[in-house]
Amino acid sequence: MNEPPLRVTRTAEGVSFGVHVQPRASRCEICGPKDGELRLRLTSPPVEDAANKQCVELIAKALGIAKSRVVIRAGAKSRHKVVSVEGVDPGSLLSLYKQE
Repeated sequence: MNEPPLRVTRTAEGVSFGVHVQPRASRCEICGPKDGELRLRLTSPPVEDAANKQCVELIAKALGIAKSRVVIRAGAKSRHKVVSVEGVDPGSLLSLYKQE
């Protein structure tokens, strides 16, 4: 059965999408879409903004862009976040998890 695709919203600056974060994982990785959100496993604990910083770093590195272009718009204290990426089109997000 196919997983529903990542729900992406175009914005004036770029794109916005949902992220589901699993902190304190054994490794840092992008797992792909689940329930319309991008699943991330992060080694950082959800303390003192460490997981949020690692979330931004992981997305920026995967897209090959500056960290300043990735912003957590909502859910800073939640596992479910809304992330905006400046200067990126929805098709570019496929590179985050279509690495086969």
